[in-house]
Amino acid sequence: MQTVEAHELMKVFVTRRISPEAMKILTTAGVCEVSLWDSEEPAPRSELLKGVQGAHGILCMLSDEIDAEVLDAAGPNLKVISTLSVGYDHLALDEVKKRGIRVGYTPDVLTDATAELTVALLLATARRIPEGLEEVKNGGWSSWKPFWLCGNGLSGSTVGIIGLGRIGMAISRRLMPFGVKRLLYSGRTAKPHATEVNGEFVPLDTLITESDFIVVSCSLTPETQGLCDKAFFSKMKNTAVFVNSSRGAVVNQEDLYEALSSGQIAAAGLDVTTPEPLPTNHPLLTLKNCVVLPHIGSATYSTRRTMLALAVRNLLGGVQGTEMPIILTLHV
Repeated sequence: MQTVEAHELMKVFVTRRISPEAMKILTTAGVCEVSLWDSEEPAPRSELLKGVQGAHGILCMLSDEIDAEVLDAAGPNLKVISTLSVGYDHLALDEVKKRGIRVGYTPDVLTDATAELTVALLLATARRIPEGLEEVKNGGWSSWKPFWLCGNGLSGSTVGIIGLGRIGMAISRRLMPFGVKRLLYSGRTAKPHATEVNGEFVPLDTLITESDFIVVSCSLTPETQGLCDKAFFSKMKNTAVFVNSSRGAVVNQEDLYEALSSGQIAAAGLDVTTPEPLPTNHPLLTLKNCVVLPHIGSATYSTRRTMLALAVRNLLGGVQGTEMPIILTLHV
């Protein structure tokens, strides 16, 4: 574990190696003693518990489970948790609120990158691009055939977006130039900004049954956990393509496997799974009509640099008891 001394005694623990630019912001602030797990891989649980001891602030990643045990290990000094993510289901928010700890997160800055990746995943899945690449490599490309590797196009299609928030809207804007005929969306309430993409607010069942492409971009909540299950997939068209770039737990993966392997739906593209990483022997990875990516929605250099700078500033504001750029409102 690497330690960087500073003038003040407020300790912060960073759970992963971060960019030199972000580290410079943190160390030159002159208010922290910085300890970090100096690796791109997650800290073992024992090292995480050791690292947070006595910390005033924690900068963590989406893959770090910050539960009551971690909070207990940190002790009463802990003022802030800054997570390098837009999601926060890895944080025990009930315990966090009970202890009066502030939480910073990084929404907005990853919206465009995640939307781009989602559209790329949709196209790769619908047009069977990974299958085509494999056929080129394994010698399966023999000659032109009328219906070989045919997929589904967006032109004239109906697209359903589950969760028309920031990312859902950004996805919708990028899809419309492909000639999408109808854009349906579902959620708690109708969104005034949906008029920009001619979005139609419909019940979830209508979205499921009428969409040629379904994109999940909602938050993970008790209501959305396991939302996409056997009943959900049974209502989809057998030509429909399913894409999830939100959270893995929104989908029942066993039910998705059955829907894909039985031909109930045409294909699926996932940038998120449960667990992460997905075991290499998972049944979904045996299917040609399932494209799985390693949760790279925000993985552009500029986005990650911006996220890190924001996370560090949230951390600094939290340990000093001053304004944090983006603070999570805790409702639990």
